[in-house]
Amino acid sequence: MNELGRLEDLPADYVAELASHNLVPLWPNLRGVMPPNKPRPQTRATHWPYATIRPLLMKAGDLTPIEKAERRVLVLANPGHTLEKMQASAAMYLGMQLLLPGEWAPSHRHTPNAVRMVVEGTGAWSTVEGEKCPMLRGDLILTPTGLWHEHGHDGDEPVIWLDVLDLPLVYYMETSYHVESGRQEVTEGHGERAYARGGLVPTPVFERSNKAYPMLRYPWADARAALESLAADQPSLEAVQLTYSNPETGGHAENILGFYALMLRPGQALKLPVRSPAMVFHIIEGGAQVQVEDQRFTLLEADTCCAPGYTAVTLTNSSDEAPAFIFIADETPLHQKLGVFEKRS
Repeated sequence: MNELGRLEDLPADYVAELASHNLVPLWPNLRGVMPPNKPRPQTRATHWPYATIRPLLMKAGDLTPIEKAERRVLVLANPGHTLEKMQASAAMYLGMQLLLPGEWAPSHRHTPNAVRMVVEGTGAWSTVEGEKCPMLRGDLILTPTGLWHEHGHDGDEPVIWLDVLDLPLVYYMETSYHVESGRQEVTEGHGERAYARGGLVPTPVFERSNKAYPMLRYPWADARAALESLAADQPSLEAVQLTYSNPETGGHAENILGFYALMLRPGQALKLPVRSPAMVFHIIEGGAQVQVEDQRFTLLEADTCCAPGYTAVTLTNSSDEAPAFIFIADETPLHQKLGVFEKRS
């Protein structure tokens, strides 16, 4: 392959004239935007220990009342994208959010899709489009694009959860904004009750629901039981993993990011296929070693880490006696919709 010309090879007055007309020569920059053979992700393998985050988040609770913060969050920023951009990968934003007893985070809606993975505490709830969702450890709660949501706390201990949004993508497209509102009126109906059994969905005898997201809360108790049942039913299954899905369509729970629950058997090491999407790993129960190429992270309960796309990842249960349960978020739905999803051997 011929070596492309460099920008410094061009006369300075020519480059300046191009710039004055808002023009840029492609050939000196071509390999930067389309490198040979595979991308060069800016996303770096990064580990955020919960033991480091929690005291700083609690200090934020002392320093900033909820009335001034609206959402009291510490962003898990990937240094490969620079901390100022506040993103974990090209399309994923992560944040640890704190809600103290008696607090209320006002209702709003926004264009980015979001989910909440509850990390610790009891007594908090999220109301999403009128559906009041209790927040228990390991629960996944959706707040999809455009839906009103607020958070409140009736308990007596701090509640912390992990936010996952497709904010970097929506911001890049210049479509990110939010709208504020007052308290929502709670309505009847809970998606996790209506869709409580796999393979069975409500029959629209008179009319079908017009909800794009019929299930907003995915209780951890149900997901954990499903993983254990799958592992028992298929003892030779290499990857005991379930996808959080829309029970009416069978597709991903949200449109841009994918969410999964993974169980590692005691002592198990699982080598994942090399794929194009970046991935986020969050420990719900137990602990795991995460090997990303030549980097190795030890994840304890509530720890989070990310791995860039096109990299080899191996997950190893730290215990030889008990299973480990991991929440995973990735960019698979986005890559599939764009036609760039790729799996390499």
